[in-house]
Amino acid sequence: MKHVKYLIIGGGISALNFARNLNSDDFLIIEKDSTIGGLCRTHYNGEYVWDYAGHFFHFSNESLKDFFNSKLDQNDIITCKKNTKIIYKNRYIDYPFQKNIHQLEKEEFIECLYDLYFKENKNKFNDFEDMLYAKFGKSITEKFLKPYNEKLYACSLKRMDTDAMGRFFPYADIPDIIKNMKNSEDTSYNSSFEYPRKGAQVFIEALSSDINPEKILVSAEAKSVDIIKKEVVVEIDKKVETYAYEFLINTTPFNLFTKLCGISTEGKGISYNQVLVFNIGFDSSVEDTTSHWLYFPEREYCFYRVGFYNNILSKVNGSLYVELGFDAKQTFTDDLINEYYKKVIDDLIKCKIIKRQKVILYESLVINPGYVHITEDGKTFVSKMMNQFAEMNVYSIGRYGSWTYCSMEDCMLQANNLTKKIS
Repeated sequence: MKHVKYLIIGGGISALNFARNLNSDDFLIIEKDSTIGGLCRTHYNGEYVWDYAGHFFHFSNESLKDFFNSKLDQNDIITCKKNTKIIYKNRYIDYPFQKNIHQLEKEEFIECLYDLYFKENKNKFNDFEDMLYAKFGKSITEKFLKPYNEKLYACSLKRMDTDAMGRFFPYADIPDIIKNMKNSEDTSYNSSFEYPRKGAQVFIEALSSDINPEKILVSAEAKSVDIIKKEVVVEIDKKVETYAYEFLINTTPFNLFTKLCGISTEGKGISYNQVLVFNIGFDSSVEDTTSHWLYFPEREYCFYRVGFYNNILSKVNGSLYVELGFDAKQTFTDDLINEYYKKVIDDLIKCKIIKRQKVILYESLVINPGYVHITEDGKTFVSKMMNQFAEMNVYSIGRYGSWTYCSMEDCMLQANNLTKKIS
């Protein structure tokens, strides 16, 4: 049996930021994949730079800004003022929808404004869907907010908590909407963003640059966790090793970690979707040469979002990421993925993003879990388990580790705070 003070499960941004800030070299990161980075990784395919999905950075914390500025050549970082649109009835509407209803056809604009003005006024909501109707009225909810989020989360919005998206949800009231008719502005939390020319992998390389490579084990999968004995069984290249720890830090999905601990999440409100991502490279420019990403609320399109790497990187040839939401129980076979790829190409033609462009390369990725469903029961269960874990020097952090909806910056700040607390 081997001994380590800080044993870290998972090698993504939360794990790396925790490790690099430790005032100790008595730690070990175990990562089941062959490379570190988690979902924040980049594939290089010829001229195409593809992440696991759209990863864009908008740091507000000065300490993190200073760290990355010290590690990265600023000539390799692109800063963009976000340009995002919604495709609705074959026309572009500025995002967020609720602040730009004046861009709709006159009759639909009047419907939205009327329903917004005469909506039911209440301060308590039963669920996420109830909150949407109460805050935005029937028309705005049913034209965009409900169908888009149902496609994204692949579930009924009645299942989700009223504050499921927290600060990331773009609220707007009548004064905001009227003001935006004259002076359009994006006041969302990420109105601008940064992106490396070589993809999100650059940030992983920066975070790991201060970590001794010998403190990272790749192709090492945690198979079981005994929080009483403080031991983790790890499989490394088909060989089993047991590690005793003083502190255990988990950054893998909370539902998978509790399973390793022998704790069931059945009936505890722990649910999520899966995201099928297609990265597609074309032989020439696509038709949209300005948008960074587009939202698709309508059911006639299989995807909920399409992003344009080429427009961010100022490349000529089209390079897209396309995202589709699925239920957690969906099984993906090669045949099913091929079927959806053909549907994606058809829908890209239908919405006029492409015409005669030819596909040079493409790849598919399944992100499981994709988006966490924030539910009342789930929050209660996670909070209870977090408290119990902490009493035994076990901590679970990150977007999936803490089972929440947060940014990459939030994940790194969680890691910073935990390092200060226990190191």
